[in-house]
Amino acid sequence: MRRSFVFLVLLAACGTPQERCIARETRDVRVLDRLITESQGNLARGYALEEVVTYRDRWVQCPRPIPRPVAEGQPAPPPEPPRMCLDEVRETSTRPKAIDLRAEAAKLASMQDKRTALMRAAGPGIAQCRAQFPE
Repeated sequence: MRRSFVFLVLLAACGTPQERCIARETRDVRVLDRLITESQGNLARGYALEEVVTYRDRWVQCPRPIPRPVAEGQPAPPPEPPRMCLDEVRETSTRPKAIDLRAEAAKLASMQDKRTALMRAAGPGIAQCRAQFPE
């Protein structure tokens, strides 16, 4: 079963009409595979990982204003000195999060059952893609 998934992922990365058609038919399976992998990792670690976004201020050099046009024959004014401005910077960090391991295992089993059902349902669509776009 794992080999078929790898095969479908490789097909999705390419661009023939058949491959694009199969990728459309198996989009939900690929999403579920990512979630299954995440859940398996959570169970193996014993905790989940969550991304936390924080913002902090940082001093940056402000853009220089556009110089005003000067009348003909007038000397150009000296350029303005650089100024500093505060800019908000987004920082993302990962931190551990406690989970209920029994609930996570039940969720994983449910997702694996759903994946099997989705693959079964996608079978006719994949066959139609192969018939419609033979290689």
